[in-house]
Amino acid sequence: MRSFYHYMMRYRGNRKNDDEKRLADWMFEDHSFPKQAKSYDEISRYLEWNIPFPNALSVFDRLYETYKLDEE
Repeated sequence: MRSFYHYMMRYRGNRKNDDEKRLADWMFEDHSFPKQAKSYDEISRYLEWNIPFPNALSVFDRLYETYKLDEE
């Protein structure tokens, strides 16, 4: 199973400047982001302490569900 960070890199470079792209770009630029993490709790805690934009947690919740379905 690949990490959530690796999964999110599919959204970098999107032509649409949407929240998925914003979160992926932020994760790429944040050198402290837990890039090997697969756990919802670990990533969620990190985002709660380092929230990049107001609705980032809801975007993460939605994308994490997709990640789990894709990685099964």
